[in-house]
Amino acid sequence: RMGPKAVAAGCLLAVIVVSGIIALILAVVGVKDVYLPPGTKYGMVFDAGSSHTALYIYQWPADKENGTGIVSQAEACTVQGPGISSYAENPANAGASLRACLDKAMTIIPAEQQRETPTYLGATAGMRLLREQNSTKADLVFAEVSKTIRQYPVDFRGARILTGNEEGSFGWITINYLLETLIKFSFAGKWIRPQSAEVLGALDLGGASTQITFQPSGTIEDNSTEVFFRLYGTNYSVYTHSYLCYGRDQALKMLLAALRKNLTSQQISHPCYPKGYEENVTAAALYNSPCVPTPAAHDPSQILMVQGTGAPAECRSAIQKLFNFTACGANRTCGFNGVYQPPGHGQFFAFSGFYYTFHFLNLTNEQPLSVINATIWGFCTKGWKEVRFFQGRLHNYCPSAFYILTLLQEGYKFDEQTWSNIHFCQKAANTDIGWTLGYVLNLTNMIPAETPEQVKGQQRGLWAAAIFFIVLTIAVALVAILIQCLWNPT
Repeated sequence: RMGPKAVAAGCLLAVIVVSGIIALILAVVGVKDVYLPPGTKYGMVFDAGSSHTALYIYQWPADKENGTGIVSQAEACTVQGPGISSYAENPANAGASLRACLDKAMTIIPAEQQRETPTYLGATAGMRLLREQNSTKADLVFAEVSKTIRQYPVDFRGARILTGNEEGSFGWITINYLLETLIKFSFAGKWIRPQSAEVLGALDLGGASTQITFQPSGTIEDNSTEVFFRLYGTNYSVYTHSYLCYGRDQALKMLLAALRKNLTSQQISHPCYPKGYEENVTAAALYNSPCVPTPAAHDPSQILMVQGTGAPAECRSAIQKLFNFTACGANRTCGFNGVYQPPGHGQFFAFSGFYYTFHFLNLTNEQPLSVINATIWGFCTKGWKEVRFFQGRLHNYCPSAFYILTLLQEGYKFDEQTWSNIHFCQKAANTDIGWTLGYVLNLTNMIPAETPEQVKGQQRGLWAAAIFFIVLTIAVALVAILIQCLWNPT
C-alpha cells in the first residue's frame, strides 16, 4: 500500500494532467475565429468589336468594398486578325483566332485559380449588324468562339451581344472608376467616395457604332435612354444612347455609297480622299452591310473606281448629309436622327476611334476648336504624294477627322465654349479605356465575396500564451512524476 504522501502526489499529478487537458480543449475549441487576408481573384473579358478583338484580364481583392470589387487591369492582349463578325463565312477561324491570347492568359493567372476565373465574351456593333443580316451565321460564330474558350480551364459564362446602352454605360463606369470620381483611396488608408467629384461623360467611337453617356443636370425625359447603377453604395442615373451604323468604318462606307448614288458610271470622285489617290472597290464589298441599302439595279461583281479629289469643303458637306439634324420635335432636345438627348453636362472623355484619329493628327493636347478645324482642313488639302509616306490607312484620316468634327459639333452639340470639356484619351491609370472594365465592375456585384480562410485560434499573442500554458502544465506534470518516483521509489 502507498503511503499518504504517495497518494497526495498521485492526486496532484491527476489534477495537473486534467488541468492540462482542459487547457488544451479550451485552446482548440473555445476560441474566436481568426480570418486570414483573402487572396486575389481574376476575371477575363473578350471585347469582340467590329474591327478587332481584345482580351482583358482583370484582378481584384477577394473581399469587396460596398458591394463592388476594387478592380485593376493585369494584362491586355490584342487578337490577331479582324473582328469575329468578319468570320461569318468561316466561323471556325473565329474561334481559332482567340487561342494565342487565351494561351497568354494561362501564363498570367495562377493554375490553381484558373477554373474559378469568370470569363466572358461581349460582342458589340459588328455582331449586332451580322445578327440583323443573318442570325444563323451569327449563332455559328458564337458557337465556335464558345467552343474554343471552353477548351481552357476557366469558368466560361457565355458569349453574348451587348446592347448599345450597355456598351455606352459600361464605358462610362470605366472612365469614372479610373479617374476616381466613384471611389478613391484616402490618406487614412480607406476607400471613400469623393464628395466634391463630378462624374465624367464618356464618348466612344467604334467601327460600327458610337455612344454618348453622361449624367445630366436635370431629369431624363426618355426612359429608353436612362440607365441605373449602384456602385460602391451610391446610386447613379445616367443618359446613354448608341447610334448603330455611325461608327467610323460604317460611316465611311455610307459616305462612299452616298457619293456613288445616282451615278451611272463606275467612277466615283471622293472629295475626302487625297488628290491623286485611287482604289478599286467591288460593289459586293460596298453593299455588304445593313447600314448601306443595296440599290435596285445591283451587280455585286462590278468594280468601282474611286479617285480622290482632295476638296475639304465638299468633303464636310457630304459627311453632313449622313445625319438628320432636323428630325427632332420643337419641344425636345435632340442629338441627331430624332434621338432625344438632354443638354450635355460636365467634362467628357473621348476614346477609341475619337482618340486614334485625333492622335494621328496630333490633336489630343487640348487644342481649341479653331486650331482643330484649321489642322484638319490643312491635312485634307494635301495631295497623295505628300501623305503616302505616313503609316496606316492614310486616305481615311481626312474623312474620319471631318466625321468626328461633325458628330461632336452638330450631332452631340459641343460648341466653341464647351469644346474644351472634351478630353481625348486612350488610357487612364495604366488601364485601357473601354466598356470591359465597367462590365467587370458591374458583374463583381454578382460574384460572391470569397469566404476568407478560417483558423481556429486566438490572436497571435493569445496563441502564444495558450502554448506557454500547455508547455508549463506538461513541465509541472513531469516534475510531479519525478517527485512521486523519488518519494516512493518502489
